[in-house]
Amino acid sequence: MFAPCYLDFNATTPLHPLVLESMLPFLQGKFGNASSRHEYGRQARQAIDVARQQVAAAVNAHPTEVFFTSGGSEANNLFVKGVAGRMKPGCIAVGVSEHPCVRQPALQLRAAGWSMIELPLHEHGSLDIAEAVRLSNIHRPSLVSVMLANNETGAISSVAQLAAGIDGAWVHSDAVQALGKEAIDFRGLGVHAMTISAHKISGPNGAGALILDKRVDLQPLIAGGGQEHGLRSGTENLAAIVGFGRACEIVTQDLEQRRAAMLAARTDLEEGLLAMGATVFAQHADRLPNTSFFAVDGIDGETLVAKLDRAGFAVASGSACSSSAPEPSRSLLAMGVSPDIARCAVRVSAGATTSRTDVAAFLLTLKNTVASLKGLTAVAT
Repeated sequence: MFAPCYLDFNATTPLHPLVLESMLPFLQGKFGNASSRHEYGRQARQAIDVARQQVAAAVNAHPTEVFFTSGGSEANNLFVKGVAGRMKPGCIAVGVSEHPCVRQPALQLRAAGWSMIELPLHEHGSLDIAEAVRLSNIHRPSLVSVMLANNETGAISSVAQLAAGIDGAWVHSDAVQALGKEAIDFRGLGVHAMTISAHKISGPNGAGALILDKRVDLQPLIAGGGQEHGLRSGTENLAAIVGFGRACEIVTQDLEQRRAAMLAARTDLEEGLLAMGATVFAQHADRLPNTSFFAVDGIDGETLVAKLDRAGFAVASGSACSSSAPEPSRSLLAMGVSPDIARCAVRVSAGATTSRTDVAAFLLTLKNTVASLKGLTAVAT
């Protein structure tokens, strides 16, 4: 029987059984609206309060700093557009490799009269902090947004160092990929806002959060009933929020054990990749323990992903949210990788259920697939 192997955990993760168990009562009998002033409503409000505490505890924040959204994209938009909505047009600084849900809102601000600067990467994949601070001191941005961990290469940037070097700006970090793979400390990062998402940590789709310093004044994206202290109106996605809280609780309990398992799988994978002559991007950077972004010279990444899918292995050629526009990775181009090599890139991202047997099977299939594709290329030429 065909049993596909999932190796795309940076795109999304399977729902944890205990998370599902926590959600089911709120999909059935406990269906109240948290704004209602009766027992059903009080049960819903209490469940949201508990989830808010669980999310806050996972990232060393206070529950009053947690604002629930529909996911990471909304949270990032809420910060960028929300802060800008309370200011006169100024300058926004974003990492050159930011996720589209940060980059596109920044470009919208630029069209509305703001200036925009892009903060560069080192050739090994992380943010060039010294240059980012230098550029910020020249351009004096009002807003800064940089990801904590790159969703393609896994490279981790020294966000705390950047935040400490910038004065006069609200600093935000997209920590969506880092949560569940690294210990996250909102206080320790020294930022004013941070984004996290449930479906990256075996929680449900449709729930995320903006962790927000109380000093930051935001203009809401969605006006209405005043939920989330007026910053995000709309009836709460009760079951998803409950699941998000439970997922945060679970993911922090066995973090080191899961990190060690993912790192062992990544080590096996990259030893095999290098033995095949593949290029592993950001190989020498401090990286997420589960992420490998690599290329086999001369083999198109999209083609290889499709062949591997048919062979039973789910991998990616880059960010899932950018798959509709398969241009060369902005991250790789910013690292100085040539467009020809960047088009060959494939991402493997392991999870808690990935075994070293899975990795060995993948390497064997990859080797055979690459040999087949190179054979076809040789015949064609």
